[in-house]
Amino acid sequence: MPVNGRSPDLTVVCLNWETAHLHGEVWIDHHRLRYRLFVERQGWDVPAYRGMEYDEFDTPAARYLLWLDEQGETRGAVRLLPTTRPYMLQQLWPQLLYGTPPASEAVWEATRFGCDRSLGARQRRVAVTGLLCAMQEFGLRHGIVRYLVVMPLRLLRRVVVAAGGEVTVLGPERRLGKRRAAASYLTVSQDVLAEMRRRGPEPCHSGPILSLSQSA
Repeated sequence: MPVNGRSPDLTVVCLNWETAHLHGEVWIDHHRLRYRLFVERQGWDVPAYRGMEYDEFDTPAARYLLWLDEQGETRGAVRLLPTTRPYMLQQLWPQLLYGTPPASEAVWEATRFGCDRSLGARQRRVAVTGLLCAMQEFGLRHGIVRYLVVMPLRLLRRVVVAAGGEVTVLGPERRLGKRRAAASYLTVSQDVLAEMRRRGPEPCHSGPILSLSQSA
C-alpha cells in the first residue's frame, strides 16, 4: 500500500475516529500492536480487552500515525494529543515538569510510540525514522511548534536525538511504575525534518511521507 508512489516499506497513514473506517483494519491492528508492546512486553498495568490496549486518552481528539508494512499491517505507531484537551502528562504525571503543563494549540503530546519487535533491525529503523518524520510533517501542517514526550532519557537520546531530533528536557527523571522517565519537548521545524531525513535510512531521504488526504 504505497503512499504517493513511495517505497512500500515507508508507508505512514494518519487517522482519527472519523477517518479510521477509510483505512480497513489498521486502527484495530494498532491497538493490538500496543497490547503486544506495552502489556505483553513491558508489563504495563493499563486497560486491555481481547488483546487490544487502550486508555482514557483514546478520544476523538487524538490523531494516530501508523507505519504499515508491505502487507498493509500496522507495525509502528504513535498517538498525538492536543494539549488543549486532557492529556497524559497533565493528568497523570505533572510532577515531571518544572512549572505548569502547557495548554496550547501549538503544543501536542506524543504518546504510545513504538514499533513491532518482530521486525528486523533495518525495518525497525525505517519504521522509527518514518514515524518521527511523519510527526514533523503533521506538526508543520497543523501549526505545531513542539511535542511533549515522556520517556527514559537513555531511550530519548538513543532513538530521538540520534535520529536528528532537537529536544529540551523539562524536568527531572522520575520513576513511573517499573521504569524511570522524564518529560521533554521535541522541536517541530523544517530544519529538524531535513536532518531526520538526512540521517535516516535510504527510503527516508525524500518526502513527504504523509499526503494531505491522509492527514486527519
